[in-house]
Amino acid sequence: MKLLRVSLLVLSSLMISCFAFAADMKVGFIYIGPPGDHGWNYQHDVGRKSVDEAFGGKVETVFQENVPESADAERVMTQMALSGADMIFATSFGYMDPVLNVAKKFPNVKFEHATGYKTADNVSTYSARFYEGRSVIGHVAGKMTKSNTIGYVASFPIPEVVRGINSAYLAAKAANPNVEFKIIWIFTWYDPAKEADAAKTLIQQGADVIMQHVDSSAIMTVAEEAGVYAFGQASDMSAFGPNAHLTAIINGWGPYYVKRVQQAMDGTWKGGEQTFDGIEAGMVVIGDMSDKIPDSVKKEAQAIADGIASGKLHSFTGPVNKQDGSAWLASGETADIGTLLGMNFYVEGIEGDIPQ
Repeated sequence: MKLLRVSLLVLSSLMISCFAFAADMKVGFIYIGPPGDHGWNYQHDVGRKSVDEAFGGKVETVFQENVPESADAERVMTQMALSGADMIFATSFGYMDPVLNVAKKFPNVKFEHATGYKTADNVSTYSARFYEGRSVIGHVAGKMTKSNTIGYVASFPIPEVVRGINSAYLAAKAANPNVEFKIIWIFTWYDPAKEADAAKTLIQQGADVIMQHVDSSAIMTVAEEAGVYAFGQASDMSAFGPNAHLTAIINGWGPYYVKRVQQAMDGTWKGGEQTFDGIEAGMVVIGDMSDKIPDSVKKEAQAIADGIASGKLHSFTGPVNKQDGSAWLASGETADIGTLLGMNFYVEGIEGDIPQ
């Protein structure tokens, strides 16, 4: 009887120990590509690790990479929810409808969708004003080009990408009235081979500065080999092009992830919210500027970043016309949030059509 009592005490201690070290919350992340892309997915994973660091053993994070924007996304999120995830961050635009479908099945799970615009009682969205960063690097591009041709590798013709092209063009044109943009759409977020081929084509067409809204470092590698300039996308990519890399738009997801997980833990998280932050909130960060950029241009670029952060400057300030010459923004007028979130047109001066 004494042996049984001792055994029960040991078992009870082990159970208490296990529960003591069990996480209070499980948080899942799904990525469109691999965290090793050194771009979009890499920065989201940096944000996930910020959650690990902030909460230690109180929060367990899990992730699934290379999740297509299809029924596979529903399958992965469903499995995460069934395995005990209390909160799921879906980090690509095409996950929007899958998130809503899974959220209906798991009303007690909190969902956050990056770059989307559809919400529900247990679904909130978040995105960064990447276009603010593109105003800064657009200015640098306009000042650094010698051929006056700037190449742009674009992913999908969604408002986020169109906004970026327009803001970069307006800033480059203001810095250098002679610039022109050449844009190649590759209809993928992550395909190093396609990205590299697009960059090579743009260089053949005379571009000596390459911008991108795709995820890998392949374009930076091509730029380095070709002796032209490029910008890091989502993260600093200088390791892949020490001579080519001018600066980078760095996505700062960590503070947002930590804040939202904390809200979920203390019961203040709300569904149906939409977050759209930029330079001022630290969700968009301008990376270190290369020594190849003249000091005067660095100062101008920093002034633009500071002006945007303070609210004194806006990336879309009139007079600005649409591509067809029709009036859009009058002198001094700034774009409203609805037009920005749904942007489906080029500004005047950009050649070519937005694919449908």
